[in-house]
Amino acid sequence: MKQSRTPGEAITAEGLDALKAEIENLEGPEREKIAERLKVARAMGDLKENAEYHIAKDDQAHLETRIKRARERLLDAVVVEADESAADTFSFGRTAVVTDTEGREYTWTLVGSTEASLAEGRLSAESPVGQALQNKAVGERVEVNTPKGPRSFTISRLA
Repeated sequence: MKQSRTPGEAITAEGLDALKAEIENLEGPEREKIAERLKVARAMGDLKENAEYHIAKDDQAHLETRIKRARERLLDAVVVEADESAADTFSFGRTAVVTDTEGREYTWTLVGSTEASLAEGRLSAESPVGQALQNKAVGERVEVNTPKGPRSFTISRLA
Protein backbone atom coordinates (compact mmCIF):
# COMPACT_ATOMS: atom_id res chain seq x y z
CA MET A 1 0.00 0.00 0.00
CA LYS A 2 1.41 3.37 -1.01
CA GLN A 3 1.69 6.02 1.71
CA SER A 4 0.09 9.32 0.92
CA ARG A 5 2.27 12.36 1.46
CA THR A 6 1.00 15.38 3.30
CA PRO A 7 1.03 18.75 1.56
CA GLY A 8 4.41 20.46 1.54
CA GLU A 9 5.94 22.07 4.58
CA ALA A 10 6.20 25.86 4.29
CA ILE A 11 9.78 27.03 4.58
CA THR A 12 11.66 30.24 3.84
CA ALA A 13 14.42 30.33 1.22
CA GLU A 14 16.93 30.79 4.06
CA GLY A 15 15.44 27.79 5.87
CA LEU A 16 15.79 25.68 2.73
CA ASP A 17 19.45 26.67 2.39
CA ALA A 18 20.05 25.80 6.05
CA LEU A 19 18.34 22.42 5.60
CA LYS A 20 20.52 21.62 2.56
CA ALA A 21 23.65 22.62 4.51
CA GLU A 22 22.56 20.41 7.43
CA ILE A 23 22.11 17.41 5.12
CA GLU A 24 25.48 18.04 3.52
CA ASN A 25 27.13 18.16 6.96
CA LEU A 26 25.36 15.03 8.19
CA GLU A 27 26.15 13.03 5.06
CA GLY A 28 29.74 14.25 4.89
CA PRO A 29 31.74 15.14 8.02
CA GLU A 30 29.35 13.55 10.52
CA ARG A 31 29.25 10.21 8.68
CA GLU A 32 33.04 10.30 8.40
CA LYS A 33 33.39 10.83 12.16
CA ILE A 34 31.14 7.84 12.90
CA ALA A 35 33.03 5.68 10.37
CA GLU A 36 36.31 6.57 12.06
CA ARG A 37 34.89 5.78 15.51
CA LEU A 38 33.69 2.39 14.24
CA LYS A 39 37.09 1.65 12.68
CA VAL A 40 38.90 2.46 15.95
CA ALA A 41 36.40 0.44 18.01
CA ARG A 42 36.72 -2.60 15.70
CA ALA A 43 40.48 -2.51 16.18
CA MET A 44 39.95 -2.95 19.92
CA GLY A 45 39.01 -6.58 19.48
CA ASP A 46 35.98 -8.66 20.51
CA LEU A 47 32.89 -6.79 19.31
CA LYS A 48 30.50 -8.65 21.64
CA GLU A 49 31.80 -6.86 24.72
CA ASN A 50 33.10 -3.70 23.07
CA ALA A 51 31.10 -0.80 24.52
CA GLU A 52 32.73 1.79 22.26
CA TYR A 53 31.68 -0.19 19.20
CA HIS A 54 28.06 -0.55 20.36
CA ILE A 55 27.82 3.15 21.27
CA ALA A 56 29.23 4.11 17.86
CA LYS A 57 26.73 1.78 16.14
CA ASP A 58 23.87 3.39 18.10
CA ASP A 59 25.16 6.85 17.17
CA GLN A 60 25.37 5.73 13.55
CA ALA A 61 21.72 4.62 13.63
CA HIS A 62 20.68 7.97 15.14
CA LEU A 63 22.67 9.83 12.49
CA GLU A 64 21.05 7.85 9.68
CA THR A 65 17.62 8.60 11.17
CA ARG A 66 18.45 12.32 11.28
CA ILE A 67 19.56 12.18 7.63
CA LYS A 68 16.39 10.36 6.59
CA ARG A 69 14.17 12.89 8.38
CA ALA A 70 16.08 15.85 6.95
CA ARG A 71 15.81 14.38 3.44
CA GLU A 72 12.04 13.88 3.93
CA ARG A 73 11.72 17.50 5.07
CA LEU A 74 13.65 18.56 1.95
CA LEU A 75 11.29 16.56 -0.29
CA ASP A 76 8.24 18.08 1.42
CA ALA A 77 9.61 21.63 1.55
CA VAL A 78 7.71 24.33 -0.26
CA VAL A 79 9.54 27.65 -0.35
CA VAL A 80 7.18 30.47 0.53
CA GLU A 81 8.48 33.95 -0.15
CA ALA A 82 7.36 37.00 1.82
CA ASP A 83 4.16 38.35 0.30
CA GLU A 84 5.18 41.76 -1.01
CA SER A 85 1.54 42.63 -1.77
CA ALA A 86 0.96 42.46 1.99
CA ALA A 87 3.90 44.76 2.77
CA ASP A 88 1.98 46.45 5.58
CA THR A 89 1.24 43.23 7.50
CA PHE A 90 3.23 40.64 9.42
CA SER A 91 3.14 37.74 6.96
CA PHE A 92 5.15 34.58 6.35
CA GLY A 93 8.85 35.33 5.84
CA ARG A 94 8.58 38.87 7.19
CA THR A 95 10.15 40.26 10.34
CA ALA A 96 8.36 42.41 12.91
CA VAL A 97 9.06 43.98 16.27
CA VAL A 98 6.31 42.87 18.64
CA THR A 99 5.64 44.32 22.10
CA ASP A 100 3.85 42.61 24.96
CA THR A 101 1.78 44.32 27.67
CA GLU A 102 4.82 44.56 29.98
CA GLY A 103 6.66 46.56 27.30
CA ARG A 104 9.08 43.78 26.36
CA GLU A 105 10.06 43.83 22.70
CA TYR A 106 10.60 40.76 20.56
CA THR A 107 11.94 40.73 17.03
CA TRP A 108 10.45 37.75 15.24
CA THR A 109 10.52 36.43 11.70
CA LEU A 110 7.47 34.32 10.82
CA VAL A 111 8.71 30.95 9.51
CA GLY A 112 7.67 27.33 9.02
CA SER A 113 7.49 25.03 12.01
CA THR A 114 10.64 23.08 11.11
CA GLU A 115 12.83 26.20 11.10
CA ALA A 116 11.31 27.86 14.18
CA SER A 117 13.63 28.89 17.03
CA LEU A 118 12.51 31.60 19.43
CA ALA A 119 16.07 31.90 20.74
CA GLU A 120 17.07 32.92 17.20
CA GLY A 121 14.02 35.13 16.61
CA ARG A 122 12.17 32.68 14.32
CA LEU A 123 8.50 32.26 15.28
CA SER A 124 6.51 29.36 13.86
CA ALA A 125 3.56 30.50 11.76
CA GLU A 126 1.75 27.42 13.10
CA SER A 127 2.20 28.34 16.77
CA PRO A 128 -0.71 30.02 18.60
CA VAL A 129 1.22 33.29 18.79
CA GLY A 130 2.30 33.05 15.14
CA GLN A 131 -1.26 32.32 14.01
CA ALA A 132 -2.63 35.25 16.02
CA LEU A 133 -0.04 37.70 14.67
CA GLN A 134 -0.06 36.50 11.06
CA ASN A 135 -1.43 39.06 8.59
CA LYS A 136 -1.86 41.73 11.27
CA ALA A 137 -0.83 45.33 10.60
CA VAL A 138 1.39 47.65 12.62
CA GLY A 139 -0.51 48.85 15.68
CA GLU A 140 -2.84 45.86 15.80
CA ARG A 141 -3.15 44.11 19.13
CA VAL A 142 -3.89 40.42 19.52
CA GLU A 143 -4.89 38.30 22.50
CA VAL A 144 -3.39 34.81 22.62
CA ASN A 145 -4.06 31.93 24.98
CA THR A 146 -0.70 30.43 25.90
CA PRO A 147 0.26 27.65 28.32
CA LYS A 148 1.15 30.42 30.80
CA GLY A 149 -2.25 32.07 30.37
CA PRO A 150 -3.59 34.81 28.10
CA ARG A 151 -1.07 37.26 26.62
CA SER A 152 -1.41 40.39 24.54
CA PHE A 153 0.94 41.45 21.77
CA THR A 154 1.05 44.54 19.56
CA ILE A 155 2.95 44.77 16.30
CA SER A 156 5.19 47.81 16.85
CA ARG A 157 6.84 47.92 13.44
CA LEU A 158 7.78 45.80 10.47
CA ALA A 159 11.47 45.31 9.83
